[in-house]
Amino acid sequence: MEPVFVYGTLKQNQPNNYHLNDTKNGCAVFRSVAVTVNKYPLVISTRFNIPFLLQNEGTGNEIKGEIYDVDTKMLEYLDDFENHPNFYERQKTQVKLPNADIMNCWIYFLPNYPDSYLELQRFDNYDSCGEHGLPYVTRYQRDPDDKLSFPNWKPSS
Repeated sequence: MEPVFVYGTLKQNQPNNYHLNDTKNGCAVFRSVAVTVNKYPLVISTRFNIPFLLQNEGTGNEIKGEIYDVDTKMLEYLDDFENHPNFYERQKTQVKLPNADIMNCWIYFLPNYPDSYLELQRFDNYDSCGEHGLPYVTRYQRDPDDKLSFPNWKPSS
């Protein structure tokens, strides 16, 4: 089993948590709430109101999330779901448990993003129904021909 830290739509009571509970995807067992040891920018963007954890350590907030222990099948499913490594990038990162223990967990970061994302409002905790007024648009609510893209975006060197 591998520990995965989720911070967005995969958390409990969020729109995509059902993927972690669907045994055909593999096994995922809730372990604990946690917070990242380092600060990162957590933003909400695109017309789908997607939460992104930007790969920019030291900027933003310590991020609150949940740890799940997942089997190989679920990790492969999550890699596909998060389009790793082509869109999100899964990396081992330190998180702190409520008892102050530190552990390494897999986290999906957005490594390449428009510079404008660093100017967006930053959050320390994601909730699709939060006061931000930006509810997540699930994949089944989207037009199948409407692909996520970053117009005018150029990868950083």
